Amino acid sequence: MSVADVLGQELAALAFCWRLERRDGVTIGLTSHDRDLRIGGVVYRAAPGLVPSAVRQGSSLDVDSMDVQGALSSDAITARDLEAGRWDGAAVALFLTEWTDPGALWLDLAAGEIGAVEREGEAFTAELVGAGAVLSGPVAPETSPDCRAVLGDRDCGVDLAKHRRVVRVGAVDGEDVAVVGGIEAGVYAFGSLRWLTGANAGLAQAVVANDAAGVTLADAPAFAVVEGALAVLTQGCDRRMATCSTRFGNAVNFRGEPYLPGNDLLTRYPGG
Repeated sequence: MSVADVLGQELAALAFCWRLERRDGVTIGLTSHDRDLRIGGVVYRAAPGLVPSAVRQGSSLDVDSMDVQGALSSDAITARDLEAGRWDGAAVALFLTEWTDPGALWLDLAAGEIGAVEREGEAFTAELVGAGAVLSGPVAPETSPDCRAVLGDRDCGVDLAKHRRVVRVGAVDGEDVAVVGGIEAGVYAFGSLRWLTGANAGLAQAVVANDAAGVTLADAPAFAVVEGALAVLTQGCDRRMATCSTRFGNAVNFRGEPYLPGNDLLTRYPGG
């Protein structure tokens, strides 16, 4: 039966299905139906109170968007995981099916990434941002003395595998994380730490500074850290030409204009 035939019935047993894929690989399925549905090897768990708002799609250049509202569930989407950022940037797809024959009708309604997430008591609202959101970005980059690329991305070209190190964590005091055996001072500032074990496993945090004994994170770990936990440290870059050239040997890919005169040139006196 075609989509038109199903939707044209006087009475149709329709249910929404969401597939959420976190950046750490965890995938869950949720449905608005009152029973679990198994479709394509994924079990879509019944999620009471989970409903989408109006889905806006079109052929124009406007950004497609949708809000999903629901109740927090201890075994699916928890308040602690939302606060820790586990769901930030997760890929989301929304489908429509008939619960009498799950999967026979499988209508794609929307897809994108989770944007802003708001909590109110035991409920949450998550914004779904469609692929068209990229069109809201600048057409051409602004000039800057610092590099506009992100270390390791396509514009930069540096192989980050050579600049990562698995470390064992010692004592943790707020944002300060000690590393067993020590590390090279200074090279991990502006980089990241990704937890491999413990309650924070899968979470990545920004590193703002480091010395030979450990690193200082932008924020304290979301969950308690047990001494001996493993983490991956990735070096950072301060986006200066000197760092790009001397530490990474990558000056040819520097995405900045370090020698371009600034606006102060207009205020100089002749002969100054």
